Amino acid sequence: MAVVGGVILDESVLLVENSSGLVPDAHSLLRKLRHSTIPTAISYGPGLDPHRVNLLKDIAMQYSLHCFILDTFSIDDTINEVIQAWRDIGGSILYLVSDNKRDIFSELTKRGSLVAVMKVEGSSACESSSMMYINKLQELPLTICQLNKKAIGNDVVTVGYIMKPSREEDFAKRGAFPMRPNEIGLMFLPLTFELPLSSQLQEVDVLLHKATDEIMSVDMNSSLHSSNKITYSRGMQELQRYMDHHQDLCVIDPLNSIYPVLDRLKIQQILLALEDLKTGSRRAIRGPHYLKVDDFNQSGLTQMLSEAKLALPSIVKPQVACGVADAHSMAIVFRVEDFKDLTVPLPAIIQEYVDHSSTLYKFYVLGEKLYHAVKSSTPNADTLMKLSGSDEPKPLVFDSLKSLPTSKPNPNPVDNNSLKATEHCIDLELVTSAANFLMRKLDLTVFGFDVVIQEGTGDHVIVDVNYLPSFKEVPNEVAIPAFWDAIKKKYDLKKKKLAAAS
Repeated sequence: MAVVGGVILDESVLLVENSSGLVPDAHSLLRKLRHSTIPTAISYGPGLDPHRVNLLKDIAMQYSLHCFILDTFSIDDTINEVIQAWRDIGGSILYLVSDNKRDIFSELTKRGSLVAVMKVEGSSACESSSMMYINKLQELPLTICQLNKKAIGNDVVTVGYIMKPSREEDFAKRGAFPMRPNEIGLMFLPLTFELPLSSQLQEVDVLLHKATDEIMSVDMNSSLHSSNKITYSRGMQELQRYMDHHQDLCVIDPLNSIYPVLDRLKIQQILLALEDLKTGSRRAIRGPHYLKVDDFNQSGLTQMLSEAKLALPSIVKPQVACGVADAHSMAIVFRVEDFKDLTVPLPAIIQEYVDHSSTLYKFYVLGEKLYHAVKSSTPNADTLMKLSGSDEPKPLVFDSLKSLPTSKPNPNPVDNNSLKATEHCIDLELVTSAANFLMRKLDLTVFGFDVVIQEGTGDHVIVDVNYLPSFKEVPNEVAIPAFWDAIKKKYDLKKKKLAAAS
C-alpha cells in the first residue's frame, strides 16, 4: 500500500445540494490541503449546472488546484490527465466522493485508487474493504494520516497541531505542516475541536499547540497557582485533561512550561538571574528595571519608581502578556502625575524605557538553534517627547500588535541615531549565552525574545519573551528544517526517557 500522493475532491462533497454555495467546512479543508504538499484537485460530472461548474473553477483558482471532468465513461482519460498534471506524485490518489455517486467510486476502486466515501444522510451503508467511510469533511486529514501510517508503519512520526486558523495559515503557507512524511519522517495532522479529540490524538506521537490562542480569561489578581489563573476554551480544557492522563505523549510544550511566558512579572523575575550569567563579554545582558503595580494611584509611587531604578519615560504593560484582547495595550509615560489616568489594564508592569536608536533584535530559538533578525522599533525618549505634541508631554498609548509610536522618516539618511546605533553591534556570543540560559530555565522547544542595545552603556536588554512565535523574519529554507528538527529531537528525547524509565 502506498502513501497518499494526491487527493481528488468530488463536487458532491463540496457543493451544497440544490444551492450555489459550498458546504460550511469546505474552505477550511481546502486551505489545509493547499499547503499540505499533497497535490489536490476538484472533479465534477459532465452534466453539472454551468453556474456550479464556474463556482468550482473559481474555487480551484483561489486555492491553486486543478479542476477536472470525471464520469464513468472517461475515468482512464481523467486519471491520466491528473497524473500528467501532477507528474510524479509518489503515491496513490485518494478520491473523496459522496455516498450517492456509487457508480463512480466502484469504478475507481477497480483501478486501484483509494476511495473515501462521505456518508449522505439517509443513505444505506455499502461497506467495502477497498473503501473508507467518513461523516464530515473535517475527517479527511485524519483519514490521510491513517492511510499514510498504515503504508509506512512506525517509521513516521505524526505531529498533531492545534492553533487558531490565521496562525495555522502563516505556518502552513511556509510549508511547515506537510500532511505526508517529510525528509526526516514527520507528518502533520491538523486537529480540530469539532471532532472527538480522543480519536484524533490516538494517531498522534507529538502534540504541538498554541494554548494561548484558546485562553478565555486570565486572573492575575488571583493567589492561585498559575494553571488555575487561566480559563481555557472548552476544547482546550478537554485537551488539557487528555495531556494529564497521557504523560507518555510528547507535548510541545507542556502547559507548565508556557505559564511564565504568559506573565510579564514572572519573566522579569527570571531575567533577573541573567546578572549571574558568566560571560567573557565586557557588556551586560539583562532584563529591564521594573515595578509591578496594582493601582496607578497608590501612594508613594514616586519613591517606588526610584527604588526600582526607574526613570521617566517608562513603558507600562499589562502583567498578562498574551491570550486576552488587551494584553498588548501599553503606554509610554513621561510624568509621574500621568499614571493616575492610565487605561492600561491592571495589574501592570512599569518597565524601564531603554534608548536603543529605534533598533530591535528579534531572536528565535528553534530547539538548539538560534536565529535573529533586525527590525525598526520605537525612537529614543527625546523623539518620543516630541511626538506627544506639547510642552507637557502626554502618555503615548498604543497597541503593540497593531502599531508602535514612531518618528516621521528623516530626509537625511544619516541622522544622529543611526550614527549612535553603529557604535554598538549585537554581541551574538553574549546573546547565545542568554538564550541557553532561557532554554534551561523555561524548558521550551520554540520561543523568541527581543533584545535592544542601550545607548551609552551597550547593555543588551531583553524586553520581551514569547512562546511559539512565527519566526517569519527567518528565511523558510532555514527556519522550517530547523523547526522540524527541533520537534524531532524533542520527540526522540521523550522516547529515550520513557525507554529508560520502563
